[in-house]
Amino acid sequence: MKTILLLAEVFVLALILTACSSSSDQQDLKDFMAEAKRRPQGQIDPLPPFQAYQPFTYSAMTLRSPFERPAPVEREAKGGRTVEPDLTREKEYLENFNIVNLNMVGTLTKAGKLWALIDDGQGKVTPVTVGNYMGKNFGKIISTDKMQVEVMEIVADGSSGWVERPRVIKLVAKE
Repeated sequence: MKTILLLAEVFVLALILTACSSSSDQQDLKDFMAEAKRRPQGQIDPLPPFQAYQPFTYSAMTLRSPFERPAPVEREAKGGRTVEPDLTREKEYLENFNIVNLNMVGTLTKAGKLWALIDDGQGKVTPVTVGNYMGKNFGKIISTDKMQVEVMEIVADGSSGWVERPRVIKLVAKE
């Protein structure tokens, strides 16, 4: 009985293998292979020329590590005074605008005092003189003349301190 079962398994296996090896089902594959062999062979591009490795020389070995805190910087300005804005002062109109958007458009003299005319970029012209403030960074006007206004801004230095930054607003010539 075991031999009959074994013979039946071998017969079924042989039948399956002969069914898979039918050459008529693979004619399209044989045609494709013949067509591929008839096509011209391509050329492989040559390798690019070898470029010798240039070693990198690290020259920052003696500098401070970027992972260490920098040495503390003294926060005193020229003359030994500490710079900080007056946060209790009432803000003026031109302090609502960024100073790069403000333009000097002219001057006028009233009672012997020179006033600069500043355009806020929104169509309003405001007269200012020495001592007025303008710009968002606590900019105080330190001098005016017929061609420019000099402003000293007080800006944060990035480590909970303040530094002074001079700005000049020049007269804009209309064409």
